[in-house]
Amino acid sequence: MTSDLTDSLWHQTCQENPASSVLSGEATADLVVIGGGYTGCSAALKAAEMGASVCLLEAEVFGHGGSGRNVGLVNAGLWLPPEDINARLGAEIGNHLSQALGQAPDLVYGLIDRFKIACEPVRNGTLHCAHAPSGMQDLQRRADQLQAIGAPVQLLEAAEARARVGSEAVHGALFDPRAGTIQPLGFARGLARAAISAGARLHDQTPAQAITRNNGCWEVATPRGHIRAKHLIMATNAYARPMSGYKAPAIVPVHYFQGATAPLTTAQKAQILPGLEGCWDSAMVMSSWRMDQKGRLVIGAMGALDHLGSNIHQGWLKRKLSAVFPALSGIKLESQWFGRIAMTGEYLPKIEKLEEGYVSFGYSGRGIGPGTLFGQQMAQALLTKDESLLPLPASSGHSLPFARLRGAYYETGATLIHLVKDRI
Repeated sequence: MTSDLTDSLWHQTCQENPASSVLSGEATADLVVIGGGYTGCSAALKAAEMGASVCLLEAEVFGHGGSGRNVGLVNAGLWLPPEDINARLGAEIGNHLSQALGQAPDLVYGLIDRFKIACEPVRNGTLHCAHAPSGMQDLQRRADQLQAIGAPVQLLEAAEARARVGSEAVHGALFDPRAGTIQPLGFARGLARAAISAGARLHDQTPAQAITRNNGCWEVATPRGHIRAKHLIMATNAYARPMSGYKAPAIVPVHYFQGATAPLTTAQKAQILPGLEGCWDSAMVMSSWRMDQKGRLVIGAMGALDHLGSNIHQGWLKRKLSAVFPALSGIKLESQWFGRIAMTGEYLPKIEKLEEGYVSFGYSGRGIGPGTLFGQQMAQALLTKDESLLPLPASSGHSLPFARLRGAYYETGATLIHLVKDRI
């Protein structure tokens, strides 16, 4: 199994294909954006709508990175519960971030509706499922904290959770009606199309090779061109490439793999996720499952499919599928793929300040809502010179010792857990 985007179900079923071209020759802009995922395309769209001239550079194709490979859960918040966020950021900043991200699904689904983005949008909520009775303690804690800040979440007992999931393997769930699912690559490419329609110039197959700061402007060199701009947004996250003159912030690289079944029968769809909620569980090494528009079940967990543990992860995926949904035991997985997540030491996203620019990274597996919101608000803050518009304050630097070693630790841990048959 390679890390090629074309392995994924999302590539095979994507209906959005924005027109683009390679940057050739000299260009100027008010804002140059590097990275064509949710953050970059959202920033380009907002800046263009504000009247700025915008040029976006994507090294591969739009949505090549995590934006085109993820589960497609449009969550309302981060992985951490509110009190944990406040402990790291302070109550004022933490509450502001939680409130902003609680509204991120409104932003995502609003953009989908406004630009008629073909990305299979379903907004029937998500279920954070207890994988064991002990998992309900954590879900209760999360429910209490979220309800305390006004989030309309609901803790479901085992019977209702099992009916919604269609599985006896869950022992309760935290339901969040603000959230939902999308075809993630379709949304990324739909954002690219929207940015182009607003007047932004988007160039794929155009890697940034060198960045310099000269005479109050950013200069970016590509294989066939060169661009000069007043402002810069770096939006490469987990897929940053080496480039002269710029060192990407350190992140912990964590891999996540998925498999998609053939479309289920009408009878199976009536029993399994009949409400089409997106799900993940409370296990130490979590897993996720959801349905796509054609009734394929998409199931995933932490791990890479091009490392030594590939066969272990693939074997575990089949066992997990059979354990959660026994009726699907033995069903063929038509596609399997994986991608890379950027985590920080605090499990919080970060915005790093540049001169007339920003870098945003570290969504820690929650990139759809936060990435879309951060891109939009970074563009606004740059063009208006009002940093109060940012979802959290920009830092002047970032340090993360042993980042690659930490990533190897996560991969090794996931492999060992997936190796043990009764630990699913």
